[in-house]
Amino acid sequence: MTAAFTFPGQGSQAVGMGKALAEAFPAARAVFDEVDAALGERLTAIIWGGPGETLQLTENAQPALMAVSLATLRVLETEAGFSVGRDAAFVAGHSLGEYSALAAAGSLSISDTARLLRTRGLAMQKAVPVGAGAMAALLGLDYEGAVAVANEAAQGQVCQAANDNGGGQVVVSGDKAAVERALEIAKARGAKRAMLLPVSAPFHCALMQSAADVMAKALADVTIKKPASPLVSNVLAAPINDPDEIRRRLVEQVTGTVRWRESVAYMASQGVVRFFEIGAGKVLSGLVKRIAEGAIGIPVGGPGDIGAAKDAMAAAHSA
Repeated sequence: MTAAFTFPGQGSQAVGMGKALAEAFPAARAVFDEVDAALGERLTAIIWGGPGETLQLTENAQPALMAVSLATLRVLETEAGFSVGRDAAFVAGHSLGEYSALAAAGSLSISDTARLLRTRGLAMQKAVPVGAGAMAALLGLDYEGAVAVANEAAQGQVCQAANDNGGGQVVVSGDKAAVERALEIAKARGAKRAMLLPVSAPFHCALMQSAADVMAKALADVTIKKPASPLVSNVLAAPINDPDEIRRRLVEQVTGTVRWRESVAYMASQGVVRFFEIGAGKVLSGLVKRIAEGAIGIPVGGPGDIGAAKDAMAAAHSA
């Protein structure tokens, strides 16, 4: 198989995402209804009607993005004949997208995934007081260079590489003062750009330990099955199948680096050429092209994308 299914992370959300799919396809609408029921509230109303500030809250954005991804997948299954187990050599997701990937592969139920992401979002927000932490994007430095910047900037505080996104884009996370020091150090070391990100908490660093503890308890109570296709883990950049290891790596992911560049490179090394980005936005498709030479990113998020996705999958099978 020359295809992988990938799932976007926080930052890809937009008011109105998934609405056209739900209006056109009952299978998509059913996913949104299931997520609403699992959370005991109409998250769908916020996804489609906003306001944007409410949708961007971490506890809303995370289950919302998962809902759109799974609704999109259900349409691909019912209208284009997609099957995760047959068609995807691997599944992978960026940060919260890892949960979407597991739900897509049948490892987690949609209802459990929605509740886990609501818990995860709330725990991550509560882990650090607003304003005490920060995240910054360093553009034009390789991963090793960004790690060196973070280490120099720490000065006894927390400053870590949070996301290795590829294409010369690394995000650092930690105490606000340390991250601000990293901006200046990065510029002095030749970064093309170094800028603070508009996020509400410093994700994927040691400051998230209390959130990791919360997720360890939440995941202990949830059934995790072997996925239909191997999950390329954020923290390993390698495939895993075992439910107990999946549980463990999801906990580590809260404080660990999202190794997206290495994950895509691994999948490409295994023959994956077509990376279907299932859900909101086109961020991952853009990154794929910069990470793996010859790789194709195929964003699928609306009714107009279904036909092209079906054609791309036919090409993957004939390759």
